[in-house]
Amino acid sequence: MTELRNVEADLSRFRARVLVASMAVLVCFLLLAARLVYLQVWRHTDLDEQAEANRTAIVPIVPNRGLILDRNGIVLASNYSAYTLEITPSRLSLGLEATIDQLAQVVDIQPRDRRRFKKLLEESKSFESLPIRTRLSDEEVARFAAQRFRFPGVDIKARLFRSYPWGELASHVIGYIGRINQSEKKQMEDWDEEDQGNYRGTEYIGKLGVEQSFEKQLHGVTGVEQVETSAGGRAVRKLASNPATPGNTVMLSIDIKLQKLVEDMYGDRRGALVAIDPKTGEVLAFVSKPTFDPNLFVDGIDTESWQMLNESIEKPLLNRALRGTYPPGSTYKPFMAMAALQTGKRSPSQITQDNGSWSFGGHVFRSHGDTGLGPVDMHASIVKSSNVYYYSLANDLGVDAMHDFMKPLGFGQITGIDVFGEVRGVLPSQEWKRNYYKRPEQKKWYAGETISLGIGQGYNSFTMLQLAQATAILANNGIKHKPQLVIATQDAVSRARVPVAPAPAQDLRFSPENVAVVRKAMVGVTQGGTSARVFAGAPYLSGGKTGTAQAVTIGQKEKYQASKLEEHQRDHALYIAFAPADDPKIAIAAIVENAGFGAASAAPITRRVFDYWLQGLYPSEEDMAAVRKGLAAAPIGKPRDATQVAWPPGASVPAGATSAPAAAASAALTAASAAPVSALTAR
Repeated sequence: MTELRNVEADLSRFRARVLVASMAVLVCFLLLAARLVYLQVWRHTDLDEQAEANRTAIVPIVPNRGLILDRNGIVLASNYSAYTLEITPSRLSLGLEATIDQLAQVVDIQPRDRRRFKKLLEESKSFESLPIRTRLSDEEVARFAAQRFRFPGVDIKARLFRSYPWGELASHVIGYIGRINQSEKKQMEDWDEEDQGNYRGTEYIGKLGVEQSFEKQLHGVTGVEQVETSAGGRAVRKLASNPATPGNTVMLSIDIKLQKLVEDMYGDRRGALVAIDPKTGEVLAFVSKPTFDPNLFVDGIDTESWQMLNESIEKPLLNRALRGTYPPGSTYKPFMAMAALQTGKRSPSQITQDNGSWSFGGHVFRSHGDTGLGPVDMHASIVKSSNVYYYSLANDLGVDAMHDFMKPLGFGQITGIDVFGEVRGVLPSQEWKRNYYKRPEQKKWYAGETISLGIGQGYNSFTMLQLAQATAILANNGIKHKPQLVIATQDAVSRARVPVAPAPAQDLRFSPENVAVVRKAMVGVTQGGTSARVFAGAPYLSGGKTGTAQAVTIGQKEKYQASKLEEHQRDHALYIAFAPADDPKIAIAAIVENAGFGAASAAPITRRVFDYWLQGLYPSEEDMAAVRKGLAAAPIGKPRDATQVAWPPGASVPAGATSAPAAAASAALTAASAAPVSALTAR
């Protein structure tokens, strides 16, 4: 049969379908055009920035850290550039241990490197780049570069490293830098935006000493660099750069040759010495023994080395001058005498009978044996170091009166020195005891506790910095200066030297007549008293006071015998002094731990410091050996001209600089700026 079709109806349906299809195509083209306009016009700027970001990166440029110099311009801390081999754990295709094992076949990786890397890994996040080897040789760099394709997540970087050319010398003063840990990163979140921005890209900051306290001065200003990157994220070429500004140079008040002299005289013994210019408060030497090598921390210290330092019974990481607290022993007596004169409790001529002991409340407080010193006035009490005189005086003054007099001298107070970490120590009072102890029976102050305070024992516990400051105040006729370690900075760009202004001096208003009495007695100590043998033949007059302080408590009926005690339980040797006597230019407080009498161990060190600072003389090798053994009195052998004693190898000595204090600080800064920066007993 023939099929009959409606041609018109078919054409109508066809046209409708074509129209619908055409409309659909038109709508699609309109949508495409709209999208094109949207992307090309409305989102042009945003997409352009994203595209640019895909091929460029903003990289922070970490600035060169500022130099640290001594007062003569000798470099104590500088920088050098070196290649490091670094691992980003999150980007490794193999396991961490497997990667390190394979790397060890290409470059030398020692067990110490592995331990250090493990410690860094514990303190960091897996996406951070951590060094497994530092200071690669050119050969090692080339060897790794040829096989880099085998090690995704491993790369070589050029970094600046801190260098401490003197090693262990003055390490507690200078401090060290170390990798920023998680705790420090959290603290940095509280910084203002400007400071946070300035530390982008910075991985190391100051951890101790001047490096920590003057961190922002030394750090400098971070720069930025815009670089073109490949698809793999590697820099191809530099597009723009805003260079970093190096950190400022920091000049210290210490004389590094004097510092070395003192540290050498301590040898293997423990202790501390602080030397201050009484007229300015500048710290001339700041010694804590034993020391440590700050270079150990630059690359990241390994666990084994850290344990050796941190767990050693010698406590090399303890800054004894700043944080070690000790009873002052008989070095407290001149200040007790000043308290007696200022409060009117004693006159210089008033006599106290010293029969060798003093009784109070059924307790016997010992002095210098059974015979005693007989009748003593104030002068003799200091020269001969009478304990009985000061037992009686302490009882008459009372603990609170002693506290109120000693507090302005800085005992038991924060001195305000310009490095972090200072401790307060203990200057006892009734209020202190009520606040310190918890049980009611412990809070009460007993009259018998006052007696031993008079000879610098009991609860008294001070730092050598506090004792040195108090001695400087006495030497400066009651004028008090805040101790100061940093005396100037130099701007890295303008080279302008900016002195660090000292804090205003404070007049404690001591009577000049009273000061003269005490200072004359201290001169008597060096002329006919307990340190006379040490200062025999000195071409200058000095004032001083020896001290012996208990490290452990000895029963009232027991007699102190050093040979029967462990070395760490023996008495400490102390000495305070100033010189010249008529116009003091240096004041010192020194302690040699567990070394016995101050005249045998601490005073000889002080004598050599005075000879160096005032006479420009350096001890002979024979004399140095005797001092280290605690067998010295007056210097032996022929002393050396200090200017002829060598500076450290490689030290850049500015023109005109000498080992004496006359070296010009401004000349030193100028020279440095031109250098490239990459039973109670007491005597």
